[in-house]
Amino acid sequence: MTTQSTSATLAAAVAAILVVHPAAGQTGAGPQPYSGLEQREIKALSAAEIDDYRNGRGMSLALAAELNGYPGPRHVLDLAGPLGLTPEQRSQTQALFDAMQREAAALGEEIVAREAELDAWFAGATAQADEIEALAVLIGHLNGRLRSVHLRTHLTMRVLLSPDQIAAYAELRGYRPRPEDSSHHGPHGHAHTGGG
Repeated sequence: MTTQSTSATLAAAVAAILVVHPAAGQTGAGPQPYSGLEQREIKALSAAEIDDYRNGRGMSLALAAELNGYPGPRHVLDLAGPLGLTPEQRSQTQALFDAMQREAAALGEEIVAREAELDAWFAGATAQADEIEALAVLIGHLNGRLRSVHLRTHLTMRVLLSPDQIAAYAELRGYRPRPEDSSHHGPHGHAHTGGG
């Protein structure tokens, strides 16, 4: 093969790569999704995420419960009037929420601390594979426990409400159509309500 044909083949290969992966020929152009994140205190967590962890917020961890007919205590308290909570229900719901938030905040604080530790290992160029694996697994375990706290709370919350209150909650939260809106859902006026 001649030098000229080799150069032509190489040029064709490079052109093919650029057609399939245009970014391969760019340097510094286009979006850089991580740009600016290097300024974070903990690289893997935004300031908002750190705040959510430390304050025991839900962070959508209980969507499997919430969207399947298991109300959350924070939203139940927000809707106490429309749901017609009794004084006893309100008191029990507040106690449930407070206990959940305390446990979630304690776990959240631990998660933030472990993420900071992981970040420090990489920042200090001292990260070791076996230590990283152990810490990553621990962080995963802590996140799993945190999610369980939120999900278990939704289980308990459902027991404290009547079936009518649960149905009203779903309507008020926009998960089910209100009865007066049912005519818009199919020829028989019935909407599929799903689980719960």
